[in-house]
Amino acid sequence: MVTHRDRGAVASPLGRDLDGLSGFRVLHRVIEQVEHRADHLPAVALDPQLAVELYEHDPALNVLEKIDPRRAGNLDTWLVPHRESEALLNLARPALNAILALAPKAVTLHPAAQSREVWMRFRGLPFARWDDGRVFFGINEARKELTPSSRPALKRLLHDLEVHRHPLASDTRHSLYRAHAERWLESIVREDVTRIDAMLDQRFVYAQVFANAGGEHGILDLLTVTRSGRLAIIELKASEHIHLPLQAADYWLRVRRQLQSGEIARYGYFQGVALQQASPLVYLVAPALRFHPTTDDLLNYLSPEVEIVRVGLAESWRRGLRVVMRQ
Repeated sequence: MVTHRDRGAVASPLGRDLDGLSGFRVLHRVIEQVEHRADHLPAVALDPQLAVELYEHDPALNVLEKIDPRRAGNLDTWLVPHRESEALLNLARPALNAILALAPKAVTLHPAAQSREVWMRFRGLPFARWDDGRVFFGINEARKELTPSSRPALKRLLHDLEVHRHPLASDTRHSLYRAHAERWLESIVREDVTRIDAMLDQRFVYAQVFANAGGEHGILDLLTVTRSGRLAIIELKASEHIHLPLQAADYWLRVRRQLQSGEIARYGYFQGVALQQASPLVYLVAPALRFHPTTDDLLNYLSPEVEIVRVGLAESWRRGLRVVMRQ
């Protein structure tokens, strides 16, 4: 539960008068989002000028207890060892190489360390998975086992994907074209992260470095580094969503904690790079017209420590990334 005692007493980093109706609506929206993510987002990620009080509800006693916003939030996070993911890929590759060869420019491999599976994606769309030496395929849950008799069905599926999930596909309303838009965007960004910012290091781009990081609200996280060794977070969304700024702050807190503890380097990430101890950079990446109207206001309520760059893409991003806005 999040409350504010006196809206007139809350300082606005936007320099606006929050006594006005529009300003109060902005603040109310900020409070709503902090309330929604209070179990994840300590107030350290919020601007210190924002007077926020947090209360924890005890359902047994039906009482509210005030808690310190700076210590609130659940940042317990399991960092997936990079070596573990690489070992899983090495196990799966012999069984998957033949499928990769059918569409080498479109198919990518994605290890899931928790489930001990490796997923195959076609321009971001999952279509097959490796599980303990066996391969299954199909859109969504991939349940059909790959056998000599089912291999023609897999080839037909790949053909359909090549036709309908192509940057130049004629039917842009087809379900295969529209599905998993964020995953498609992620696959393009990972091909060359320097298209987001030339100072990023293309050699190191990691997805799902935290366990259970499956893309909350459809927002995907990538972890990379600048050429000078500063960590960088890329938050991806193909459509507008109000949660984007605060999920970015949540992820920033987790990455910063792992950086300060030294676990990022110990777990095999960014080998050979001398990582800076500076707080990570954050890039919010979405089509330029798809940022939620409240994004700017929400960003201004975050702590100045959270250094954020908003990157707007052309609507035709499936045909190639073109940055049309950078703020």
